[in-house]
Amino acid sequence: MINWLLENRQEQKMTQSEIAKKSFITQAHYANIENGKRRPSPEVAKAIAEVLGFHWTRFYEEEKAANQAS
Repeated sequence: MINWLLENRQEQKMTQSEIAKKSFITQAHYANIENGKRRPSPEVAKAIAEVLGFHWTRFYEEEKAANQAS
């Protein structure tokens, strides 16, 4: 689960469906991203980030840190 994404969505008082619609993806796709089952493409990451107000590269920061640690 991507806790920061869930927290951000809840702070914005938005549902998964609302974010998905505004990001032009399905609710199921968004749910898979939020649950950590799928990583968004850069295009989808940018769309979600625009809706929720953060920089899209945040989706990849944890992966980058993990790669640098190994």
